[in-house]
Amino acid sequence: MQDVRTVAEAGPERSAYLEAVFTVGERLGVRSDDPQVPVAVVEVSVVASIRLPSGRLVVDTPWPEDRAARELVERIPAGTYEVEAAWIEAPYEFMGEQFDGRECAAVRLRVRDKPVSAWEVALGVDDDVERLVLGEVGFWTDTAMGSFADAASWLALTEPFGRFWEECGRQPSVVVGRDTEGVRSGEFEKVTGDACRADLLTFPAEEGVTVVWIGRTASGQVASVAVAPPLSWLA
Repeated sequence: MQDVRTVAEAGPERSAYLEAVFTVGERLGVRSDDPQVPVAVVEVSVVASIRLPSGRLVVDTPWPEDRAARELVERIPAGTYEVEAAWIEAPYEFMGEQFDGRECAAVRLRVRDKPVSAWEVALGVDDDVERLVLGEVGFWTDTAMGSFADAASWLALTEPFGRFWEECGRQPSVVVGRDTEGVRSGEFEKVTGDACRADLLTFPAEEGVTVVWIGRTASGQVASVAVAPPLSWLA
């Protein structure tokens, strides 16, 4: 069996991408369907702050799943942290109309305001190391939504999603709202847990398995926890 830390380390190409996607003005490549159109990072900004009083972090879909939430092995100091998002633009034309192709390409939880020296795969407490070797470690979703949340308060923080799921199942023809706060025109959703003094923030995610990355400082401390799935249409 290969050394887990070595297998988990991001290669040079992936590390460069994780740095570039959070840098305004960086070109990530071109559209695969139009090599003349560059894909550039146009904005990196704070979406919201969340409280993580236990220092145990879950990065997973908030929707009900028949499995335990994916809690990370890595612990961070208890506290309140900013979540940043990076947006890219890749203009395209559809049926004679022009679109800017703007979308959220990556998100990160800022743990320390220090430069990242190295990136590695963020392991979950229940991960199978053999799956890491095969490149299959991450959180799975078929709802195109992930989230950052405090692990100790996960059940309480995801309750609005579970209740919404049940209500829609009972009344599929009725429009049901859910008790969350829309952030950035609803692109993100926040759940504020007053009783547990913890929060959850959702973010757009790819369907299937999404890898979570930890960025470490030169001294080995966690600087950020990032989700930046490869853009399938990027060449």
